[in-house]
Amino acid sequence: MFIIGIDPGISGAICFFMDGKIIDIIDMPTMAEGKKNKKQVNGNQLFNEIKSRLSGINNIDETCVVVEHVTAMPGQGVTSMFNFGQSFGVIKGICSAMQLPIHFVRPTKWKKYFNLINTSKDASRTRAIELFPKSSDKLKRKKDSNKADSILIASYYYNTYKTE
Repeated sequence: MFIIGIDPGISGAICFFMDGKIIDIIDMPTMAEGKKNKKQVNGNQLFNEIKSRLSGINNIDETCVVVEHVTAMPGQGVTSMFNFGQSFGVIKGICSAMQLPIHFVRPTKWKKYFNLINTSKDASRTRAIELFPKSSDKLKRKKDSNKADSILIASYYYNTYKTE
């Protein structure tokens, strides 16, 4: 089974996961938006990243996309939530256009599975390194916690999809 685990958002990440192993991890592709040097998800590059990795898959029918299903949090501004929703929509639209099945998993569900409830953001990076030590070089920096989240989202689905 080929799983694409996605931590959505501008600073999110994508993990390409096959049969319990990490194939690749990348930051969410972004591009500049407007004059204020803001960023948005680069939908064209996202499509290309997914398509290039699917080209080596023999059975596309055993491919699925697992996206963290997040919602607005108290204290977040209207603009930031709109931008996040826009990123989420780009991801859903591209996967739908590519006819890839999409599954959504709430953060509390996958975090509970890995005992990460009420832990720091960096705890997911530590847990991902413990489970996948060969990928520790891609998780060196604190800001790589989004990559760790995408790994754990894909791993959670791989470990539990038959039981759900």
